[in-house]
Amino acid sequence: MKFSSRINSFKSRPDLYGGQDKLTTLDLIKRMATVKGLTHIELNYPEHFINQDVGQIKETIAAVGLKVGGIALRYQNDFAEGEFSNPEAALREKAVQITLEAAEVCKILGGNTVTLWFANDGFDYPFQLDYTRAYDNVVACLRRVTAEHPEMTFSFEYKPYEPRTFSLIGDVSSTLMLIDDVGAPNLGITLDFCHMIMKKENPAFSLFLSARCNKLVGFHLNDGYGHFDDGLMLGSVHLMQTLEYIYYAKKVNFDGLVYFDTFPSRENPVAECEQNIRMYQLLAGYIDKLSINEIESIIQSQDAIRVQKMLLSLIAGNNE
Repeated sequence: MKFSSRINSFKSRPDLYGGQDKLTTLDLIKRMATVKGLTHIELNYPEHFINQDVGQIKETIAAVGLKVGGIALRYQNDFAEGEFSNPEAALREKAVQITLEAAEVCKILGGNTVTLWFANDGFDYPFQLDYTRAYDNVVACLRRVTAEHPEMTFSFEYKPYEPRTFSLIGDVSSTLMLIDDVGAPNLGITLDFCHMIMKKENPAFSLFLSARCNKLVGFHLNDGYGHFDDGLMLGSVHLMQTLEYIYYAKKVNFDGLVYFDTFPSRENPVAECEQNIRMYQLLAGYIDKLSINEIESIIQSQDAIRVQKMLLSLIAGNNE
């Protein structure tokens, strides 16, 4: 398995890392490298590259034995009215240029995926947004960036709300529709477990739909209570839905990067990431032990009692 994690998670508890008050990008990379089982790293652009040397970042990642999975966009402070949907042509162009720069940096670092999350492409009030104009602008901008870097995979990460009250593209179906409207072979979808729970989607079904359309690129795994993007540890709230999600990931032969998008503000971030890896491996191992065929038999029976017995066997197996 290929495992990565949110680099900003490793800003927490700097007191556990040499007593430093503030950690640089290079410090965060070195700290991540101490996580047992972690194989890849993803950085935010431009956030983690401000006043940093790209060559030095690349050398540090190689020196600690990690690989770059990709770059995630964080458009910063200029886009309160939207990134690709912004009504100002100059700001849309600026967002496009930032995205193209991120793709170039991703290539330099040896990554292959640019993850797109548009925090401000949305609205808060009725009659606040021209849906036609906003949607068409997003389509046009996505066509540009994907066409200019056909060798790079771009992946759309949807979120139903937060920071906007409503995201323009906020669920699995509208994301897949958007991807179809863009029509670029190198544009896919990244599924965030918390975002799906916030939208009241069943994560495994969203995975199924994405894979059925051959557009599944990546996972952001975490957990939460469904109101906000809590970023809790994997399986800490929705254990059975997490198990079902991993089952379908196996069933569709997902071989991409498993990325943990969690927020360990109080916990030791190294230990927290290791716990996420162990949890994923335990649940994946349980599926293998029980077998895909046996779980398929349980699904076909549509028997909730058999499903609950599966949960009991998972619990009992870890108490033997």
